[in-house]
Amino acid sequence: MPQPASEKVTVCYLQELKKQKKKITVLTAYDYPTARILDECGLDILLVGDSLGMVVLGYENTLPVTMEEMIHHTKAVARARKRAMVIGDMPYLSFHLSPAEAVRNAARFLKEAGADGIKLEGASRQRLQIVEALVEAEIPVMGHVGLTPQSVRKIGGFKVQGTDEEQAEAVFRGALELEKAGAFAVVLESVPQELAKEITATLKIPTIGIGAGPDCDGQVLVVNDMLGLTSGYLPRFVKKYAELEQQISQAVGQYLMEVREGIYPEDQHCYHLKPEKVELAKKVKEKVLKEKREGKKQPRR
Repeated sequence: MPQPASEKVTVCYLQELKKQKKKITVLTAYDYPTARILDECGLDILLVGDSLGMVVLGYENTLPVTMEEMIHHTKAVARARKRAMVIGDMPYLSFHLSPAEAVRNAARFLKEAGADGIKLEGASRQRLQIVEALVEAEIPVMGHVGLTPQSVRKIGGFKVQGTDEEQAEAVFRGALELEKAGAFAVVLESVPQELAKEITATLKIPTIGIGAGPDCDGQVLVVNDMLGLTSGYLPRFVKKYAELEQQISQAVGQYLMEVREGIYPEDQHCYHLKPEKVELAKKVKEKVLKEKREGKKQPRR
């Protein structure tokens, strides 16, 4: 049986959810306050995605994101959670050069940042060897096939994958091979619903969809997108559950007006001296100005 909501989410718990055909809930998180709110809502997985490069750090894509940036943000998220599983995203070039380097970098997410596992993109032969090495090192791995944003230069943009036979076969085989290599789950990004449905029915491990239709075992969205904090173009699969950019703009506009008009702060927002000390400020002012006129040195604090 799945654990009660009060107990920490584990790999076994996620596998049980798949068996019982209960959906897994995933959102990205990059900071303490957001992670705390999401965790208290009962979310299953907090994914510290390298998407932070685009939605938090202002990069054009995910490629510039570094290990140090990922560790920094994962620490903040891990400090906030009580129940959810925390997964750190392996950034570009942190796992591409050798299995040994991949293990060293992945282990930092667990040892330094407090994550429960990592996610990495791709299912090439080399990538599968890396997954095997990570699993051998007791590091839980979430795979990722379909649209892999770190390959944006290679594939020529953020395009739906698996729309022809060759692509569909590559995505399907990749998911199967990741399961065989020991991944505990696999993200299916921007693939046709029909393909995602067949992959999900075939795999014993959970599938997490993002732009892959409703038949996946779980869903993930970038939290900034679903809360309405991302301006400009959004992928078709994004559903906005709030318009926080508009609300924030309204709140800041109100603040600017009140400060400029002298409305804020009101008395209720101020601290006051006790009645018997009401003259203290004037006495201090007179003393300090007198010492300044006489050229006395101020005491060191």
